[in-house]
Amino acid sequence: MSQGIKIRTATINDRQGIWEILDPVIKEGKTYPLPRDMSKTKALDYWLAKIHLTFVAVLDEKILGTYYLRPNNPGGGSHIANCGYATHKNARRKGIARSMCEHSLGQAKAAGFNAMQFNFVIVSNQGAIKLWTKMGFETLATLPKVFDHPELGMVDALVMFREL
Repeated sequence: MSQGIKIRTATINDRQGIWEILDPVIKEGKTYPLPRDMSKTKALDYWLAKIHLTFVAVLDEKILGTYYLRPNNPGGGSHIANCGYATHKNARRKGIARSMCEHSLGQAKAAGFNAMQFNFVIVSNQGAIKLWTKMGFETLATLPKVFDHPELGMVDALVMFREL
């Protein structure tokens, strides 16, 4: 984990800090298949859903990242973890995403998951793809033209997987 970054379970008091991260990510519409006009309430309800274990990454007492951990699927697929990550737009290149990924892998293993799967990594999100690859994820499939990127039009998404 990068120096000074602390990752902890999100609390009700973190809602505004999480929203300050999610709002521009959702509105930008380049990395998550969420409605670009998603309201604060709906976005936070999604991110902090009861099925999610939600965490925040804090540096210098400011929330600069957040992620959730959940089963990828219920029932027979519940032994595979899934995560969603978001980093504050002004906190790039500080090791936040890497720290959250490292933390999530440890949390997933401790929770009894056997592997982690990312279902929908947008191909234009090269920073995420490079990081996930460095963290041991393999690309299992390319889903052709499944994401309507606001600038690039229809682009592919990847399914990425890693055993724990």
